[in-house]
Amino acid sequence: MASSAGLALCGQVLVVRGGSRFLVTSTANSDDDVLFTYDCSTAGKKSQENKGEDGQPVDKGNDTILASTFAQSGRYFALTDDSKRLILFRTKPWQCLSVRTVVRRCTALTFTASEEKLLVADKSGDVYSFSVLEPQECGKLELGHLSMLLDVAVSPDDRYVLTADRDEKIRVSWAAAPHSIESFCLGHAEFVSRIFVVPDHPELLLSSSGDCTLRLWEYRSGRELHCCHLTSLQEPAEPWGDKRFAASRITYCSQESCVALLCDCIPVVYIFQLDAHRQQLGYRQQLAFQHRVWDIVFEEGQGLWVLQDCREAPLVLCRPVDGRWQADPESAALRKVSAHLQGNWAMLEGAAGGDVGFSGLYKATFDNVTAYLRKKEERLQKRRQNPPPGPNGQAKKMKSGEASLRCSS
Repeated sequence: MASSAGLALCGQVLVVRGGSRFLVTSTANSDDDVLFTYDCSTAGKKSQENKGEDGQPVDKGNDTILASTFAQSGRYFALTDDSKRLILFRTKPWQCLSVRTVVRRCTALTFTASEEKLLVADKSGDVYSFSVLEPQECGKLELGHLSMLLDVAVSPDDRYVLTADRDEKIRVSWAAAPHSIESFCLGHAEFVSRIFVVPDHPELLLSSSGDCTLRLWEYRSGRELHCCHLTSLQEPAEPWGDKRFAASRITYCSQESCVALLCDCIPVVYIFQLDAHRQQLGYRQQLAFQHRVWDIVFEEGQGLWVLQDCREAPLVLCRPVDGRWQADPESAALRKVSAHLQGNWAMLEGAAGGDVGFSGLYKATFDNVTAYLRKKEERLQKRRQNPPPGPNGQAKKMKSGEASLRCSS
């Protein structure tokens, strides 16, 4: 459900994806060139498509990358695409280790903390695990929901698997026995679009939803600690003030204890301060952009990278200055990485128009009572204007006082 253009970062290694391709480069202030490029259209082993009654394949996908992630150590990188493939890479040096098929199109994936498994969440509500150490092994079904999954995460100690679904729920399951549920985090009024376990406070979970809230949880108990209503942070004059939106990315900076939130369909990044001691979030500022923002990611010690739909300036690097985050156009790393993207703009240009975001996931509401009352009033109006005929074919008229006589009798 995220944009087909996006970022993934580990250390100083930055991956930029768009359409079926991704590009790997370094954010270090050096003259390093592009480290690696890959096009999913060249990968083999496409899934067996379902066939219709005429024997022809149906539900044919393309090679667009749907989700991608690094392992915590940066040794592995994985992605899933619209052709139901899971592709695993080694990063030192960059090499494709395996191309495996998944049962359904995936919405999110994550490595376990031990980096022995890769967990993949799909649109049918299931989570499958795939071995990293045995890259050719098929996936194993771990758990399932009754509705579409939108995100999956693991606790830093690998004890819990956290899943977010379309039906407003966050489930916390035991990794060793996923059928055993530790807790539910309940409170969202719409689909849960993103979840994020805070790395330096592993008992805390951040979540975002189509109800325009960012919430902080103690997830083992399912207790909500704080709730920020994003609609209350908007300026009345903003053109998107009446839009419904959900977060497409939550990213965190440990050094600054900052949370950055990118919302779907609006060119704004919200910045919050996490106070873990008081267990609350404090709103700091919002960063507005002239172009559509595809993705954001924090780099420790460097700043906030922003990927936007602008060929002249595809990346923006924001840094804190006197307590306020602002763009730093003079960064040498920014100029180097932007030059790489400008030279490969066709990769991102193809991702510009095909995203629908989360718009199709909102609850549909039907006001049948209003329509019924309106039609009833129309029928009554017609009866008053054209009363029904009497026994002799003429309209029956009630004499004055007749109604009172009938009542008295």
